[in-house]
Amino acid sequence: MESIKTIRTFDRATAIVTGGASGIGRAIAEELAKRGCEVVLADLQIELAEEVASKIHASGGKAEAVKIDVTDFYALEQLVQETVKRTGRLDYIFNNAGIVIGGNVNHYGIEDWNEIVDVNLRGVISGVQAAYKVMMAQGFGHIVNTASLAGLMPSPGNVAYATTKHGVVGLSKSLRAEATQTGVRVSVLCPGFVRTAILERGGKYGRILMDFSPEQERRILEILEKFKPMAPNIFAKKALELVAKNKAIVVLPSWWKLFWWIHRLSPSLGIFLAQRRFQDFQEKLGMVQSG
Repeated sequence: MESIKTIRTFDRATAIVTGGASGIGRAIAEELAKRGCEVVLADLQIELAEEVASKIHASGGKAEAVKIDVTDFYALEQLVQETVKRTGRLDYIFNNAGIVIGGNVNHYGIEDWNEIVDVNLRGVISGVQAAYKVMMAQGFGHIVNTASLAGLMPSPGNVAYATTKHGVVGLSKSLRAEATQTGVRVSVLCPGFVRTAILERGGKYGRILMDFSPEQERRILEILEKFKPMAPNIFAKKALELVAKNKAIVVLPSWWKLFWWIHRLSPSLGIFLAQRRFQDFQEKLGMVQSG
């Protein structure tokens, strides 16, 4: 007989996915459900979350939608407690909710910094804080935090986002080392370009602080397409396979590992290459004079 102190991968498991109504969160939730997991979609976009949950039910899966603001720790804590009370366990929490507030640093106001830190970093902290002690008490669990390639290398033009994602990577790596003896696993997802709304305009709750002309926006999309954004469902399948193997840092699409490797080998070279890419990007948009 299976021990109650064993994580389930993923059949008959219970998972909470923040930001589960759209993008990567939705794809992860749908893939979890396909693999037999009962999923709680926690999102501010409750109508959309309910639509996703309904589709999961129609496909024979188990899901429920809950309206959650990840900046509200006590709401997340209550959700965790209610989920455990209802299902008897919490195998996974995917702290995935996030926004982009893009633009050069001189375009930011302090309110922009506060907002992105509250959602992208404090939102993850709240999810960890709400779930970790519960998982410790039951003797198993897997905390999966969504960061970004921007959490592993410089991201000029997106400094606030990169700041929060570096924080998520640092939190995840440090907690993984600390949690080893507790039975709780910790992983961090570091996606490159994935074809979601957040890629283009920051998502529903994000924004771009710079005004681009229609021609500049067309060029931006052309540049992004050169990076061959991965479909969210493909990302979810590959990511969950690596989560099942308890990988510490999940980098997808896998070819982005080359840039991560360069930055680890020589941080100075990584910064230089990021600088050159940023200058090239600005030149293509006609924002600076080349040469």
